[in-house]
Amino acid sequence: MALILRGFVLRLYQVGNFKAVILIAEDEVHIRNALQRNLIKAGFDVILASDGEETMVQFRANVVDLVVLDVLMPKLDGLQVCQLIRQESDVPIIMATVLGSPADRVTGLDLGANDYIVKPFSSRELIARIRSILRRVSPGVRGTLADRSVDTTVVSVGDLVLYPQTRKVYGQNAYIRLTEIEFYILYFLVQTPGQILTRENILQQVWGYTADADLNTKALDVHISRLRTKLGHSTVRIMTIQGHGYMLLAR
Repeated sequence: MALILRGFVLRLYQVGNFKAVILIAEDEVHIRNALQRNLIKAGFDVILASDGEETMVQFRANVVDLVVLDVLMPKLDGLQVCQLIRQESDVPIIMATVLGSPADRVTGLDLGANDYIVKPFSSRELIARIRSILRRVSPGVRGTLADRSVDTTVVSVGDLVLYPQTRKVYGQNAYIRLTEIEFYILYFLVQTPGQILTRENILQQVWGYTADADLNTKALDVHISRLRTKLGHSTVRIMTIQGHGYMLLAR
């Protein structure tokens, strides 16, 4: 069920019988059909699009809860579609790409994608990623930091000041613009300064991935790299502990 108010769509979530609508944008028909079958089996409603223009038509015509967006599509590519969607909506986006370099992954995240998955991938991995993202945005389902009502107390570490309620961060009295995911990674790290946090632990707390899930951690590494860049000359440092994970240090 949805209400349309002044051009915005408000989905009325009903815990227990909510069926998420996933828009699959993929130009290869065999991949598109296979994903449709597997996502329907997993309990999702699925809308299909075969190119960028059709993706925008379907997105604007339907109440969509998450978009799986192939990067290399005709007419409009996935990066262009991601930009257009972000001008209209904060709906979660997972980029699907054969482009595996860090620069390619950062481009998608820069444009507002929530996650990415590198082809070829299994339906099991995609479904796990979809479910973890929907847990963050669906009321009544708890498990990750983003699911919870985070402490509204202002958090200060080093020269950083975090405002959990508004997800804003200031460093040296200047506003640092972070994405939602970047904020929650930083918020989790500042809870335990000086302690090593494994990648699996961060994935569990921020994304909701279970420890035994067969999922890669490259997206986390990209977010950490971007977070370090944005923190710039801050006295707070995110250290890589080889073979273990990450640790936040503050002077």
